[in-house]
Amino acid sequence: MKSLPQPRKMPRQARSQHMVETILEATARVLAERGYAGTNTNVVAERAGVSVGSVYQYFPNKDSLITALHERHASQMYAVVDKVLDGAGEGGLRARLADMVRALLEAHRVEPELHKVLEKEFPFFDAPHDTSPADHSFFRRVRELLETHADEIVPRDRDLATWIVLRTLETLVHAAVIDAPAHFSTEDIEQNIVDVLAGYLMPGAPRAA
Repeated sequence: MKSLPQPRKMPRQARSQHMVETILEATARVLAERGYAGTNTNVVAERAGVSVGSVYQYFPNKDSLITALHERHASQMYAVVDKVLDGAGEGGLRARLADMVRALLEAHRVEPELHKVLEKEFPFFDAPHDTSPADHSFFRRVRELLETHADEIVPRDRDLATWIVLRTLETLVHAAVIDAPAHFSTEDIEQNIVDVLAGYLMPGAPRAA
């Protein structure tokens, strides 16, 4: 497998971190509006309000920008789940799964066109899950959730169960935001995703009304 294009360097100081975030935000807007062919470092620099040299300082080409956007997305989704699971949620595992699904769906709907471009047109710029720091954190957090509710779940292999939950979430949440049929309601899609996860982890448990 060909290695993914990487940034030239990582920002260390707050000022440079802010610049990189501004560049990535501009890249996201340009990519969603113009697609891959219409995106280049000059357009990104103009939209970000920085010199093209500032872009090249961190990113050698637009492919490295798209790779960084994928990792940025993974980090944002991890932050969403981390915040939800840190909250004082009530109820058992099903309630926590419902909170997580709802939060992820809401987060993905913020930039649906960008997600459509990244996931349908350029998934090959997404780092493998085993090499993504954000995905490692995501795995650990959900693994902890399953361990906390170990008395509720059937699968004994917690690592495998975590992998199944994460891949199911990824597939269904992206599908719900990118290409769900218009006649399906948001609430029904959300509820059925929770049913799928709960049915795997807790077969035989009653569904929500």
